[in-house]
Amino acid sequence: MMSDHIRLNKYFSEIGFCSRRAADKLIEQQRVLINDKTAIVGQKVNRDDLIKVDGELLNIKKEKQIYLAFNKPIGIVCTTDTKVEKDNIIDFINYPSRIYPIGRLDKPSEGLIFLTNDGDIVNKILRARNNHEKEYLVTVNRPITDDFISKMGKGIPILDTITRKCFVKQTHKKQFRIILTQGLNRQIRRMCEFLDYRVLKLKRIRIMNVNLDIDVGKYRELKSSEINSIKESVLESNKTID
Repeated sequence: MMSDHIRLNKYFSEIGFCSRRAADKLIEQQRVLINDKTAIVGQKVNRDDLIKVDGELLNIKKEKQIYLAFNKPIGIVCTTDTKVEKDNIIDFINYPSRIYPIGRLDKPSEGLIFLTNDGDIVNKILRARNNHEKEYLVTVNRPITDDFISKMGKGIPILDTITRKCFVKQTHKKQFRIILTQGLNRQIRRMCEFLDYRVLKLKRIRIMNVNLDIDVGKYRELKSSEINSIKESVLESNKTID
C-alpha cells in the first residue's frame, strides 16, 4: 500500500508505470494531473489523490509485495536471465508474479535465499555496511583442526583483502558452522582453499532473522514478523535513487 506521502516519480516507479526519470519528463511536459491540477516535479501524493496521465486515471492499487524464503537446490543458478541459464532460479520456482533473488548462492551450494518484487529492500539488504548475518553449514574434505577454526575466524587473505573476523565453530570431524557479515565472491570456498581444504558441501541455514525450515526445492512466504524485523534492520540504509 502507498505510504501517507510519496514523491510522484517514485510512485510511478513503484507501480511499474515508468521510471522516475520518465515520470519527471511527463510532469515537466505538464501531462500529469493530481486532483485535476497540473503536477510539479518533486510533488508528493498520498493514497487518496486522483492521478491522471494524458487524461487517463491511473490504477492506484500498488502491486502486492512478495517476500519468499526458498531452499535452493544444488545446480540451480541465482540469475533472472532465463535466456542464458536453463537451470535458473526463476524458471525453477515458476512463481506467477515477477520476482528476483536477493543476492546470490553459488550453483554448487544449497540453502536459504530470499526472493521478492520489492526493489527497495533488495538494495538495502545488499549494502555490505549493514553487517547482515548469514550462517552456513560447511563440510570439507579432511578433518578440521583447531588451527583451521582459529584462522578462519580471524580473517583470511583473499581477493586482495582480508575477510572480516567471524564466528566459526566445528560441529563434526569434517564439518563447521560459520557466520559471515560480508559476501565476497565464493568467500567460504576461497577461505578454505587458502588453508588447503576443499569444500564438499555448503548449505546456507540462516539469513538475518530467518532460519532455513523448508525442504530442498520448496519455498514459503516470509511471516509478517520476519518481514518487519528485516525492514527494521535495514531502516538506516539510504534508499537508492535513479
